[in-house]
Amino acid sequence: MDFEKLKQFVDQVDAIKKQDQIDLSSDQDLSIAVMNLISIEEHFFFTAEKTGKQEYFDLLNEVREMRKELLEKLIKQYEGEIWCISKHLLAASMRLMEVGTKQLGLGKKEEAYDFFKKSYDLYSLFWGLNIKMIDIGDIKKIDEEPININDTEKRGFLRKLGILIKKAVNCCIE
Repeated sequence: MDFEKLKQFVDQVDAIKKQDQIDLSSDQDLSIAVMNLISIEEHFFFTAEKTGKQEYFDLLNEVREMRKELLEKLIKQYEGEIWCISKHLLAASMRLMEVGTKQLGLGKKEEAYDFFKKSYDLYSLFWGLNIKMIDIGDIKKIDEEPININDTEKRGFLRKLGILIKKAVNCCIE
């Protein structure tokens, strides 16, 4: 991806933010909340199975309805199975982040960093799909082309997408 395409990408995100179509700072916070709701669903499932108490399934269903409602605020338009893909991208990103944190606590820094990188790659893919910045037909082209003149490393599509998302989305600006 050349500098001009990167600039167009950043300009497009800025234009969307200015038109108040999306508030990326709030949306990023909301995406983390959705990640946690997915985890809560999983915990209610396992708790119900481990204890034999069906009431936990009722709680799971309530949390699921809340998660669906909130996810709808992030995924406004989708085709095919983008809704489910998005949910699973967030869930996998959260789990990899948790595994990375556990590895870090065990002193296995390199493993932790690898899990963190994979987590961020999936999170970036979620955003790339849902702010309509990915043209599926361009994925192979992005993978083959450098992002800019400083891009000397061989990176895959997800790594490059993560770099673009990081440049375009700054959640700390209020």
